[in-house]
Parts: sequence; C-alpha cells; structure tokens
Amino acid sequence: MKYLAALLVMVTFLGCGSGEAPQQTDGSSAVAPSDVPEPDVPEPDVPEPDIPEPDIPEPDIPEPDIPEPDVPKPSGEELQTFNGHSALVNSVAFSPDGKRIVSGGGDNTLKIWDANSGRELHTLTGNTRYDVWSVAFSPDGKRIVSGSGDNTLKIWDANSGEELHTLTGHTEDDIVYSVAFSPDGKRIVSGSEDKTIKIWDANSGEELQTFDGHSALVHSVAFSPDGQRIVSGSEDKTIKIWDANSGEELQTFNGHRSRVLSVAFSPDGQRIVSGSGDNTLKIWDANSGREEGRRFHKGFVAGVAFSPDGKRIVSGSWDNTLKIWDANSGEELQTLTGHTGWVNSVAFSPDGQRIVSGGNDKTLKIWDASE
Repeated sequence: MKYLAALLVMVTFLGCGSGEAPQQTDGSSAVAPSDVPEPDVPEPDVPEPDIPEPDIPEPDIPEPDIPEPDVPKPSGEELQTFNGHSALVNSVAFSPDGKRIVSGGGDNTLKIWDANSGRELHTLTGNTRYDVWSVAFSPDGKRIVSGSGDNTLKIWDANSGEELHTLTGHTEDDIVYSVAFSPDGKRIVSGSEDKTIKIWDANSGEELQTFDGHSALVHSVAFSPDGQRIVSGSEDKTIKIWDANSGEELQTFNGHRSRVLSVAFSPDGQRIVSGSGDNTLKIWDANSGREEGRRFHKGFVAGVAFSPDGKRIVSGSWDNTLKIWDANSGEELQTLTGHTGWVNSVAFSPDGQRIVSGGNDKTLKIWDASE
C-alpha cells in the first residue's frame, strides 16, 4: 500500500510539470470559468408565426350627391317638313308674331308659309332668273325684303305678295347675299358680292349710305337690337362692327381661319355669334371684340341665331345637322338630324319654342326647341 500511494503522488507531480491543468477529483477541468469559451450553439430555426392580416372592412363612405347642373334641354323633335321649293333653300325667317315663315330658294322664288299647318300661302316670283339668297320680315310683319343674284333687293307686301319696291345700287351681276330690317323698320341693310354694305330707306327705297372696308364679298349683315350698330361677316375671314348712322368702322374681329358666313347680335346687344367655313361658331364680346368661346361642327357653319331670351344659340351646318348650344357655358344641348343636305339657314320663333331651318334638300323643317 505504501508503494501504491507513493506512485500516485509521483504521477500527479509529473502531470503538473507537463503543463496540463490539474484535474479536480470529480474529473472536471480546473480552468477558471471566465476562460471557458462560449459554446457555439446555433440559433434555433424558429419560423415566423403566420399571423393573418386582420380583415378590416373599408369604411362605407357614400359618394357625395352632387346634383347635375340645371340646364334644360330642348327636345329637338322634328315637328314638320315643308315641301314646295324645287331647288335648295338659302334663307328662312319667322314673322314677328310667329304665325308665318318666309323662305328664299335657288328656284328664284320666295315662299310664305303658315308656320303651324305648313300650308304654302304665297309664292313670290319677281326674281325670275336668279337665286333668292336672303329674306327677312319687317318688325311689324307687314313687309318682306329679299336679296337676289341679280344685284337687287326687293320689298314685298307680306300679306298680298305684291312687289312694292326694287332697290338697285349694288354692282351689276354681283349677288346680294344678306338683308335685314332695322329694329324700327325704317332702314334696310344689305351685304353684297361687291364687298360693300349699303343702307336703304325702307319706305322709299332710296340708297342712304355705302360702307367700304371689307376686302372680299360680304356674306352676312345684321343690325344691333338698338339699331345703332351693324355687324358684317365676310369672305375675307373678318367680322366688322359699324356705326349704323355715320358708317364709321368701329372694330374688326379677327379669329376665323376661313370665310365668315353668318353673324348675329344677342338680344341684349352685348355679344355676337359668327359661323364660318372653318367649321366653327364663335361667340364674341360685342364691345371689346374678345373671343369668348368657340364650338365645332364637322362642316361649314352657314347659319347662326340667338334665342329670343339670349340663353341659347342654334347653328346650321354643311354637315347636314343643326346644333343647339347653351349661350353662356357653350355646352351642346342637342343635335338635330333630319336634313339630307347642307343646312343653310336657321332661325328661332319669336317665343323661342320652335326653330326653322332651310337646306340643300329643298325643304324647310320645323323643330321643337321648347325646354
């Protein structure tokens, strides 16, 4: 036993001398805990929990109830068709009481119609060889003036059809394209192929004045509601405003890219509408000449007119349609289809409830314009 104990002591001594850490009697290392490296334990591969998104419904917010603008729309229904002309219809106009319509045609005649029944009342044949290009009633409805291809104007008794006067003064063989009475019925204005505008005494037929200023033929003329100004539209693409008493040229409106075929004052005299060969109608400030809006057809705009209350405009086009527009917003209210040829002339009835149109299909049509 003594030998065994001495041997054990010697082995222990040798082990310490070799640099090995002495072993504790329980077999664990005697290395200090701070010197023991952290075990390389891998992070556990724990999957992300599959947590569904909460199903939160979208809030049910109703759309705001914005009312449509209250713009009444005419029905645009075609009420009647008047047949009687044997060629195209160039010009149409209502009588001041709305009971009759006058038309001028390429068959060299004027016709007076009952506006309600469509019955032809008179055929006026004083222009035997030339188109009648323009017609208008006097403010009292007792007379009619016409402009013709024979360079003359004629004044007719609207009841009997008798020819009262023939007005000559425009250059020979030049067409008188447009005629109109002044609001008081005392004067007549005419626009001609000879590039001039003339003022006539409506009672005597005497030529009172000639306005020169356009560089090409004059397609359309109209008096202002107060009779103090005249507007003209020309082949030279311009619109001109004239002093109806002195003949002074007051303004020139430029903006159309083609001939100006039709012009009209608004009932209050503050605006002018024009129709052109550039397929547009334009609205202008009658005092400043500022262009306030433009609208389009698919063909020449040959006829334009304001409604009696000034709230609407009707246009007639060589695209075979009429269009009714809101005169303030420019919104297109209605497109009227029915003509099978170009629409050359349009007019509102005095009460604004009907529209008459004349076209290349030889007919006049009456349309419902009531709101």
